[in-house]
Amino acid sequence: MPETEPQQATAGKREVSTRALVVLAVVAVLAYSLDRVSKSLVVENLTLGQPVNVIGELLQLRYVENPGAAFSLGSGSTWVFAIIAAIVAVFIVIFARRISSTAWAVLFGMLLGGNLGNLTDRLTRPPGFGVGHVVDFLQVYAFPAIFNVADVAIVSSMGLFILLTIRGIGLDGTRAAKRMTPVDADAPSHPAPSDPA
Repeated sequence: MPETEPQQATAGKREVSTRALVVLAVVAVLAYSLDRVSKSLVVENLTLGQPVNVIGELLQLRYVENPGAAFSLGSGSTWVFAIIAAIVAVFIVIFARRISSTAWAVLFGMLLGGNLGNLTDRLTRPPGFGVGHVVDFLQVYAFPAIFNVADVAIVSSMGLFILLTIRGIGLDGTRAAKRMTPVDADAPSHPAPSDPA
């Protein structure tokens, strides 16, 4: 028995949503894995505080332990950031079902992966659970803070958020203008009444 139009639309929406969830998961796993592997290599091979030139002074590797948030902000409040990061992760997982856009899926995937990367440091590294110091190691010339792959993923997701918002692309992948109800072109036009003489 052939599907009706509403059933076809529902099936299409379900397919797109599934694809978006897969994209979100793949991007999150990739961002998280790159962050964990890079931090492990840094801890094993670099000396704390010792710079290593990659592209002269333009890009250096400098292993530091950060008790604050992204880009070394808010030192001394690690447990607060750990709680916030956990809440954000849970929110993304719950909210993900509403995403039908691949671009938004990439955004939330980067945010989730980066968020979990730094949260893992706070939960597993010294000095203790919830207050662990985050491993940072990327230093760009004239940039005031040292950061890591998780920070790059988080900031990239924010940049993509701004771009999608400016372009008016919603969670379903459509532009704001297309989501507006068009005026019925078949509706009869009513001329304005003329003023009495």
